[in-house]
Amino acid sequence: MRENLHRFFRAARGAGVRLSPAESIDAMRAVSKVGFTDRTILRDTFLLTLAKTQDEKKALGDCFDLFFDQPEPQSPPEDGKADEQDAEGSNGASDSPGDASGGDEQAEGLGQLAQMLLAQDRNQISAAIANAASAASLPDIRYFTQRGIFSGRILDQMGIQRLRDDLDNLAATNPALAERLTNALDGLRGTVRDTVSQALMLYGREEAENLRNEILRNAPLSRIEPRQVEQMRHLIRQIARRLRERYSKPRKRQRRGHLDVRRTIRRNAAWGGVPFLTAWKRRHRDKPKIVALCDVSGSVARVSDFFLLLIHSLHEVVDDVRSFAFSGHLIEVSDVLESKSPEEAMAEIMSKVGFGSSDYGNSFDDFERQWMNAITPQTTVIVLGDARSNNLDPRADILRRIAERSKRLVWLNPEGRMAWGWGDSEMPRYSTFCTVVRQCATAKQLERAVSDIVASYQ
Repeated sequence: MRENLHRFFRAARGAGVRLSPAESIDAMRAVSKVGFTDRTILRDTFLLTLAKTQDEKKALGDCFDLFFDQPEPQSPPEDGKADEQDAEGSNGASDSPGDASGGDEQAEGLGQLAQMLLAQDRNQISAAIANAASAASLPDIRYFTQRGIFSGRILDQMGIQRLRDDLDNLAATNPALAERLTNALDGLRGTVRDTVSQALMLYGREEAENLRNEILRNAPLSRIEPRQVEQMRHLIRQIARRLRERYSKPRKRQRRGHLDVRRTIRRNAAWGGVPFLTAWKRRHRDKPKIVALCDVSGSVARVSDFFLLLIHSLHEVVDDVRSFAFSGHLIEVSDVLESKSPEEAMAEIMSKVGFGSSDYGNSFDDFERQWMNAITPQTTVIVLGDARSNNLDPRADILRRIAERSKRLVWLNPEGRMAWGWGDSEMPRYSTFCTVVRQCATAKQLERAVSDIVASYQ
């Protein structure tokens, strides 16, 4: 049972429940007190000791129900018909004790698996499948492509090869019994498939999610299908959480700087130079500020959605974040993003300035006239856009003044580099005044770009 608990904890982690080793030990201690007899009490014990939020309670409850709900052995197809044929055996003696004894004698010469299938003892079959699954290392399953492999391993552990030999012999000596055994084998295969599918849901969920996320991380944001939008938003939230965990709490050693040897020696002169008290060289860090200018015209609206979601998920890392959106003209959207859900915020932003024809020159002019004083020498300005201004005046002179006032000017372009400078693209002209210019077409590239920006403040 201890091994089963370890497997359950592993399945719970895959379902999204955060479990530390200490919490697992506490849960095992609680289970040792309540026991395993009452399934409801056991379930409530896990919910009380392991789940920390309502979402985790739901995920843990579903995982518990799936883990402890073993698939029932399937009844052999046409089992009743086979029994009818056996009952109407030779000489028409349907209730003859001699026929029954003859069937038992024939079953005695068969292998253990054949006898178990003919007896149709559900408890015995379930126990045999569980033992075979453990011997076949079923909890190691990770991907749906492994279902056939593990099904075969379980059947091999149960003695499928001996059963095939028994079927070959019965086909010549007792066709009716061979047909009955074949039907029972079909039911066993179905039960094994259900067992493997259940294990895949328990132990392969995390790997499947990681694989799906890795595919999404490298998929072009502008080509995300509607059914994948919510998955991508969830992925962006995960990226934001990782960045917060990585940068919101710098190590104490990083905050205090390097050891000041001279001051340490002077401070400990009274103790003969033994360094009871230490002195550190303090590092001066500017208070970080970020100003984000996001093009939400039709060509890059989808990318801007994810970018703004990531930027405003980092408020624990950078306190001062101001965001602006533009197509033909520019407005500030910081309050909208902070006070409303992502879906409501993007709907409101798009209704005001979204899906229009981009005019970078006019938008930069709006920013210079109303919000230029938001830029200080500590500000990192981030521009997300394809730099396509529909052959209008790009006003690169305003971008130059923004670059001169700010600490850094970073441009993230969702288009491929081969397209920069072609058609109405003003990217070569704008890049002259940028500190960093990066292609940012996927979630992976977006995470790397924002991570580099935030890391520069640590």
